[in-house]
Amino acid sequence: MEELLSIEELPKRVGQRVTVSGWVHDVRLLGGISFVLLRSSNGIIQVTVPKKSVAGEVVDLVTSLHQEDIITAMGVVKESKIARNGFEIIPESVMLRSASAVPLPLDPRGLTEASLDTRLSWRSLDLRRPEVAAVFRIEDALVSGFESSLRSSGFIRVFTPSIIGGISEGGAEVFKIDFYGKEAFLRQDPQLHRQLAIAGGLGRIYDMGPSWRAELSHTPRHISEHRTIAPELSFITDERDTMRVEEEMVLAGIREVNSKCKGELELLNLMAKLPKTPFPELTFPEIYEILEKRGHALARGEDLDRESEKLLAEYVMEKFDSDFFFVNRFPWKVKPFYVMRVDEQPQFARSVDLLYKGVELSSGGQREHRYSNLVEQVKEKGVDSEGIRWFTDAFMYGVPPHGGFSFGIERFTAMFLGLGSVKEAALFPRDPERLQP
Repeated sequence: MEELLSIEELPKRVGQRVTVSGWVHDVRLLGGISFVLLRSSNGIIQVTVPKKSVAGEVVDLVTSLHQEDIITAMGVVKESKIARNGFEIIPESVMLRSASAVPLPLDPRGLTEASLDTRLSWRSLDLRRPEVAAVFRIEDALVSGFESSLRSSGFIRVFTPSIIGGISEGGAEVFKIDFYGKEAFLRQDPQLHRQLAIAGGLGRIYDMGPSWRAELSHTPRHISEHRTIAPELSFITDERDTMRVEEEMVLAGIREVNSKCKGELELLNLMAKLPKTPFPELTFPEIYEILEKRGHALARGEDLDRESEKLLAEYVMEKFDSDFFFVNRFPWKVKPFYVMRVDEQPQFARSVDLLYKGVELSSGGQREHRYSNLVEQVKEKGVDSEGIRWFTDAFMYGVPPHGGFSFGIERFTAMFLGLGSVKEAALFPRDPERLQP
């Protein structure tokens, strides 16, 4: 296997012969000396080619190089006051491994701006920009932190099906597929199967993977296929137990970024500040009063709209100095059948959303675990009782109080990094117009 020399290793290798491979980020031909900026996944290393002291065939090959050619260079590492990062490689040999076509559909150096549509159509080239690659390294660190937090709290990872035989949340926002001649759907959320795992006694679980929503949405916050991390835990006191798990999960993700992605944060000119906990909690019906005082009257019993989320974010920042906040006790009428109602206030549900900078990151709360209540709520919501028995029948045999949430990975990454669109945090996003690459 060829050596992948990172920038951090250069000081230790001064005077040594090394072999490096990568893409030609840029070539500068300046009379008696040429410079090749060689880019790999570890960073950019300068290869300096002084014509008088380097073999003629090396000079000729370097002179013929184009941006994004792949080369292997062998030479000695030297310190340099003018070189990028303070070090350079003087090559003894250079080999062209793969030639790039010209012109390029987009410039991985970022010197020429490309539209998001062009970037996504040529994602393999777009990913060669260090700033773009940094997004996915940070996203990976966030997820690693999330998982570490959950596992340290006794959660195990499970895998739930992406193909389901019925619609779990109602509505028409589902993708239908042909399943051996039968009608099936891509899941909107791994919700109900997580609950069945809890009914089976697994205790604390989390699922991570894709979900789909057939929304004709063209906003910076929506994609048709998105990934979530979705914990579920049993024997909770109420929905606030799930909130504490979620807070710690978010903190752990940010800590992991601070620990593992210092270079990426610097590249993006960002600081990953740890939020204060507990996150502020706003509840209905007081939320209606907050909105009214801010000039946005929302009818009692109605769900939050986009303007409401923005106004609540402003309120929380002013009062609590926090980008994160929970919204709890949503009106029951806007929530699915499996959500637990507040017994003493049945018009409200033990339903929780986490918002960040005015954008919903997750939805969850406490589930209804009592069989008779669950069956009654199925009827009240107009769900086909027979069609959902595969789920509800399990609750006849003793299911503990439980709850959880589903947290959007790409959406949080995009908001956390201040990206213009959630699509920038999805490796190969799917939306109503994009099915390739």
